[in-house]
Amino acid sequence: MFAERMCADHLLPDPARRRCASAPAESLAAIAILRELPHDVLVSLSRRCAWRRFGAGQTILHCGDNRRAVFFVVQGRASVLYNSACGREVRFGDLQAGDVFGEFAAIDGAPHTADVVCVANALVAVMPAELFRDVLRQNESVSVAVLRRLTGIARAMSRRVVEFSTLAVRHRVHAELLRLARIDATDRMQPSAIIAPAPTNAEIASRISTHREAVSRELAELMRHGLIERRGGALILHDVRALAGMVEQVLEESPIAPGTAGAVSSC
Repeated sequence: MFAERMCADHLLPDPARRRCASAPAESLAAIAILRELPHDVLVSLSRRCAWRRFGAGQTILHCGDNRRAVFFVVQGRASVLYNSACGREVRFGDLQAGDVFGEFAAIDGAPHTADVVCVANALVAVMPAELFRDVLRQNESVSVAVLRRLTGIARAMSRRVVEFSTLAVRHRVHAELLRLARIDATDRMQPSAIIAPAPTNAEIASRISTHREAVSRELAELMRHGLIERRGGALILHDVRALAGMVEQVLEESPIAPGTAGAVSSC
């Protein structure tokens, strides 16, 4: 069923990327925050996790769930969502192979604050919160990696508050395209970028608190000016610098801090 590993090599640092190429299916070797752990420690931790497979559309974690565990995406993709009582969907972001979620609840003991829904067939390792906290206490490299991740999430959320408060919908679309392409301040000199698979207009709308029609109009305008193009199942950004410039000109502030472009709320 999972004949091909989905390691998301472009998202992993070199050491994790090398491990990913040879890692067995039920292994934590390709998880970014664990990449500096010795091989024998990774093998031991992998054995102490529960392993679950999910098909597209299945819910991995429910908002309000009291499970005390941390989840590692070993294969596949998932989305972090919140659905309001009136049926409105808020999309926080996507999780790729190598990502982690659920550490907020594992750290503070509060219920999980979002749903996590499988997008592409996924293999997930579930680590008890007590074990995760032991790993943090005993391994400085993991503690530092988690702190950097949480800092990235805080910076990204602060950025979004600023965008929602100051940007019109069209510029929020531009900013979200850069985020989806994982473009940060260090990447903006590159001429183009690819978002694959391309999100639907409704998905983009749920990320930036607007409606699908507004996203459709702005994407059509960007296509008319040759700034973006839909090709197959991907969305091509032909001029990264132009999109970034339009956002920064409105914000009148320094560029996004490096490392925050792809941060995802971690329920």
